[in-house]
Amino acid sequence: MAAQSGQITAWLDQGLTLTKIHILLGRRGVVVSYRTLNRYARTELGFGKRRVTVRVADCEPGSEVQVDFGRLGLLTDAEGRGRVVKGLIFTAVYSRHMFVYPTHRETLGEVIAGFEAAWTFFGGVFAVVIPDNMKAIVDRANATEPRLNDSFREYAESRGFVVDPARIRSPQDKPRVERCVPYARSNFFAGEQFRDLDDCRERAARWCREVAGMRVHGTTRLHPAEVFATDEHPKLKPLPDTEFDIPAWAHPKVAPDRHVQLNRALYSVPGDLVGQRLTARVDTRTVKLYWRGELIKVHPVVEPGRRHTDPADLPAELTAYATRDLEALQRKASVHGPHIGAYAAAVLEHPCPGPRCGRSTGCSASSADTTPRPSTKPAAAPWKPKRSTSA
Repeated sequence: MAAQSGQITAWLDQGLTLTKIHILLGRRGVVVSYRTLNRYARTELGFGKRRVTVRVADCEPGSEVQVDFGRLGLLTDAEGRGRVVKGLIFTAVYSRHMFVYPTHRETLGEVIAGFEAAWTFFGGVFAVVIPDNMKAIVDRANATEPRLNDSFREYAESRGFVVDPARIRSPQDKPRVERCVPYARSNFFAGEQFRDLDDCRERAARWCREVAGMRVHGTTRLHPAEVFATDEHPKLKPLPDTEFDIPAWAHPKVAPDRHVQLNRALYSVPGDLVGQRLTARVDTRTVKLYWRGELIKVHPVVEPGRRHTDPADLPAELTAYATRDLEALQRKASVHGPHIGAYAAAVLEHPCPGPRCGRSTGCSASSADTTPRPSTKPAAAPWKPKRSTSA
């Protein structure tokens, strides 16, 4: 057994169970009972011993707030159906003052709405937010280089706070808020009857101020709301004075007509980027197109089914044809001679027939040849009545 101690230690560091290690040792020809392996791992390798923990000192007032999602219970709607209610819980690290935002979903919009409600409740914005790896905030979790959701990262920049996500399956990274989840579930939500979600949110804010905020905290032995009002609130950043317009990010492909499709609407793209993938940012007012991190175009948002085309984005030789610029078409026809120009002017006096207008004036060809050509289609045979086949 001692000869395999190094390998057993490596397996334990990898997270393998003793049961699996017992199987792997058997494959290596080391035949021992599971009880012998368990006793050896505990006495010689320190398996099963509790780790020594060290309490981390609290941060400066107003510096950090920890955020977590937790299940509160079921809320019966008007039709008698029970829907799961989750709580987006904020806990100030220094004072332990907390805020609960009940919601049904964990979408980006609901998370940002919860953050806005929290800043209003606290009367300011904390400098650092330590959230769980919820999908609305973190696209790819990593211990040192997590990738944040682009829209939430933009929201954090607009409100002036830094996002420092906790590691996966590491509750010790946000211990202040971990214990608040069961506390909010048992002391606030359990046994209560709410009219709807708005009523639940209103009573949650009142419970945070009057009950959770005024309790004697088990660690600090102080009232969290009083400590927050005295030490933390003056250190917070001011409340935002504008509403955040939540953007959506996409990666559309440039079509052969030099347009990209976003929300079923088309927007022109400058340059020869046909077939390339762009990065697009869309909010309620503007569409911004990026190529390799550089902003190349800004469009106003149009309704689905419509298009917004900047003539400067199209090839110069096709701009007049695509935009139906009649004056440009007539000037282009006049270049080929006065007679062709007069013919084009006569054609353009009538309502534009659409794309046929370009063919009739020769604007889609290198030269304008308006000479009528004889039809090459053979003439139809004269109609003759069929003979009756009846006897």
